[in-house]
Amino acid sequence: MSLRVIHLLDDGRLEGGGRRALAALQAVSSLCPELLGVVMAPPGAVHEAARALGFRSVVLGSRPQMVAALLRELWRDRHSAVLANGAQHSLWAAALRALLRGRGAQWHVVQDGSDGPGGLGAARLLARLGLRFVAPSTFVRRRLEAQGVPWERVEVIADFLPAAPVAERELFTGAGLRRVVMLTALEHADRVDLLLDALERQGALRGLRFDIYGEGAEAAALRERAQRHPNVNFHGARGDAAQALAQADLLLHTGPRDGAGRRVLQAFAAGVPVLVPNSGAAGDMVVPGRNGWHFTANDATALSLRLQQLMGATAGELNAMAEGGRRTLRRELNAQRQGARWAALLGARPKATQPAPLLAAASDTGAAG
Repeated sequence: MSLRVIHLLDDGRLEGGGRRALAALQAVSSLCPELLGVVMAPPGAVHEAARALGFRSVVLGSRPQMVAALLRELWRDRHSAVLANGAQHSLWAAALRALLRGRGAQWHVVQDGSDGPGGLGAARLLARLGLRFVAPSTFVRRRLEAQGVPWERVEVIADFLPAAPVAERELFTGAGLRRVVMLTALEHADRVDLLLDALERQGALRGLRFDIYGEGAEAAALRERAQRHPNVNFHGARGDAAQALAQADLLLHTGPRDGAGRRVLQAFAAGVPVLVPNSGAAGDMVVPGRNGWHFTANDATALSLRLQQLMGATAGELNAMAEGGRRTLRRELNAQRQGARWAALLGARPKATQPAPLLAAASDTGAAG
């Protein structure tokens, strides 16, 4: 018997929620061939990608159009499972399912730990209506609990990388760091300014080169401030950011909340050690001394001291952290394991023992997601 899954997105771009939605659907499909996936989203690249993977795609317009389209989809099969990452989508889905007496699973997918539509916005209201949540990290689960969502009503499914070839870094043969890469949005929440604070506090960091890939509202201000630091280079959003990562000695992430999970996984796959705050999804993924390092979130002094320490790390220490990241991918954050967790939430019955190749990794530009 087939399982029909409707995934409602509030953004049609092929990044962030769109990329995660397709990865989840394809991971479940590889384990449960009977899955019929339907992606509903505003106009954007996610539709072409969904169709390329064999899923139906419905372009959403205004709110009345969205409600009418969702009603049509549920009328086809009122017991369809529903995933949604916008509060309005979840509310309308719950109302229409109640009207049609649908019994399929419904989950509100929280994208990050922010208070926006894709984050914790309206979490308390949705919890009062009995909805269940999928969070990308324990950090977000704790924030949901603080919003009044019962702990047992939240499932944590971390990001994972679809199976696809990746550029890998060569083994370290010499001690210390030389080149540090950041793949990040240039927004206030991502705290790229923290790096510039650290450079101003610790002159020894002038010996490191920092290459930053991404764009955002703070790009102009950060570039202007970085003029005082000739070892800091802003490259904007570029398609070769993933290749640049494989040539780096370290991936640095400074944002204390979620949004870096995929970047950390990319570094793990590429064999590049990582340094992240001790909070957020990245902090949950990284176990200090096993697959990377932490610094105290929002603390420029702690960041500068950790970077100075890593400038003297031995090749053995750097290779050990790189191998630890690969091991984490193989054992804990692989597509088959995470796909099986999604399948269980949706009520699917996995049949395959090995996953088929998943969504090929699109060129990453450095933007968050």
